Amino acid sequence: MLRISEIRLPLEHLPAALPAAVAARLGIAEEHIRELSVFRRSCDARKASAPTFIYSVDVALPDETAVLAGFADDPRVQPTPDMRYHFVGQAPVSLATRPVVVGFGPAGIFAALILAQSGLRPIVVERGKAVRERTQDTWGLWRRKVLDPESNVQFGEGGAGTFSDGKLYSQIKDPKHHGRKVLEEFVKAGAPAEILYVSKPHIGTFRLVGMVEQMRHEIEQLGGEIRFQQRVTGLQIEAGQVRGVTLASGEELRAGHVILALGHSARDTFAMLHRAGVFMEAKPFSIGFRIEHPQSLIDRARLGPHAGNPLLGAADYKLVHHCRNGRSVYSFCMCPGGTVVAATSELNRVVTNGMSQYSRNERNANAGIVVGITPLDYPGGPLAGIELQRDLEARAFELGGRTYEAPAQLVGDFLAGRPSTALGTVVPSYQPGVRLTDLASALPDYAIDAIREALPAFDRQIRGFAMPDAVLTGVETRTSSPLRITRGKDCQSVNVKGLYPAGEGAGYAGGILSAGVDGIRVAEAVTREMLRGGAVKV
Repeated sequence: MLRISEIRLPLEHLPAALPAAVAARLGIAEEHIRELSVFRRSCDARKASAPTFIYSVDVALPDETAVLAGFADDPRVQPTPDMRYHFVGQAPVSLATRPVVVGFGPAGIFAALILAQSGLRPIVVERGKAVRERTQDTWGLWRRKVLDPESNVQFGEGGAGTFSDGKLYSQIKDPKHHGRKVLEEFVKAGAPAEILYVSKPHIGTFRLVGMVEQMRHEIEQLGGEIRFQQRVTGLQIEAGQVRGVTLASGEELRAGHVILALGHSARDTFAMLHRAGVFMEAKPFSIGFRIEHPQSLIDRARLGPHAGNPLLGAADYKLVHHCRNGRSVYSFCMCPGGTVVAATSELNRVVTNGMSQYSRNERNANAGIVVGITPLDYPGGPLAGIELQRDLEARAFELGGRTYEAPAQLVGDFLAGRPSTALGTVVPSYQPGVRLTDLASALPDYAIDAIREALPAFDRQIRGFAMPDAVLTGVETRTSSPLRITRGKDCQSVNVKGLYPAGEGAGYAGGILSAGVDGIRVAEAVTREMLRGGAVKV
């Protein structure tokens, strides 16, 4: 097949327009197209008066070699790459040893799935609960202000990504097309097929719940074992080689291959690993607030007269501003038509995050407005970033009235440096509620100064972004892991053989798709190591 790129069509085009445009591009009769499938569809809305769809399609033709020869210098016509997933090996039935996967978020799910599909029957230990029980516990914080430190937005089946917009796009380099494997497995588990071709696919929380359950069932059917409410409290290391893990119950699981698919909030586990001597290092992350606007304002600013068109859906944005003080402020995890959610996993702390359902039809748009920080801002070793996060989250808890309500401030008041006393036209979506205050003490001065400079700059890009009634809610601290559990090219810890750090918590991913891809990459490394000398190659 051939991949034909950059086919532009009007927003309201008929289905027949696509094969006609492909035939015109190639200079062939339309009836010569034996097969056509959409590989990617994006929307160019830079001209709000005339947005267009841009397609990349794969086509089958009678003589593809001859057609390709006529476009030797045209990068828009290329052979379709092989995007099928190729397993690195298959375990013999006699293989008795089993790998252990710690954590069952996106990285852990895909690591376990690949290991199971390779015949390696992984044992997964997850400190939280199964996804439906976990959902009930999460609602306990949102509706009743009751936090379960082991079952919440951060901990439990599906990981933190379960309570998010379900974004499935990334800018990682992916030469082996592992991202395609992630998307195909999601579709098999119940995701809409459109995620395979739209440029910014998303699923939403409610759909993710059923999909995560389905993937768990497949792992179990292939011989894997999932153990919920099993927290790892110790790592068994002998002569630089991992030999197993110790659980909070006192049980020991012996294993020579352990994948650490921790979320970025597994702070007690990070401390345990540090005490055990596992090499890790501090890394940059970001801190800030969530901002909420009417979704209709964002739609009008981004889509102009086409705002509200169901073909376009709720508009999103991506913003960045480089400040005079050397800081960068950017939008993070933008959730069109979504809600701001309580995302703490520790008692007496407040953390915000954003979430959307598949429909993205809630009243407000929200995004993190965050400031990049580096280990120079929190010296003291690999765990110092965690201590900064905790300090800011505890401060937010105090500013919110010590009830898990979040501190909030209107943008106009924030820019003017005065406390907010009453809401305007924007009703904040955060549950269990907000307490109006002055956010100036919620973050370090350099971050407050940077955000105050960035908001008017963003207003010049999106008219109304700095509207006085927009609401800032604090604090956003868990944008990514504040540390990296460093690994080598073989995906093993640099100083503990058999230990495989993976995913967002280990510092090697940022989002559902990249975490899933990293889980696959690490599972392949484990498979190669376990089957060396005894694998049945496929």
